[in-house]
Amino acid sequence: MEWYQYLAAFFAGAFLANTVPHFVKGICGDKFPTPFAKPPGKGLSSPTTNVIWALVNLLVGYLLLGRGNVNSEHPAALITFFAGFAALSIMMSSHFQNKDKE
Repeated sequence: MEWYQYLAAFFAGAFLANTVPHFVKGICGDKFPTPFAKPPGKGLSSPTTNVIWALVNLLVGYLLLGRGNVNSEHPAALITFFAGFAALSIMMSSHFQNKDKE
């Protein structure tokens, strides 16, 4: 595999991890930070904005999965995908832990 396929696999994991909180909060009808809020990433966006943002992340993550050649025949790509998913998940848990206290 080429180096850019590993990069695509990593970012596929990151985008797909980012799908989860925005989709869940959106379909539950809760406001949640998005890049479109004021201030970006801290202010709260509407549930509809969160669902749309989740769907954009899902689409980009899906497209990157194909480019990253993420499948059981390429265990290194799977590990790289998981590393991207884990990295963004941990970053989001740290970033959003005080969102209700501000």
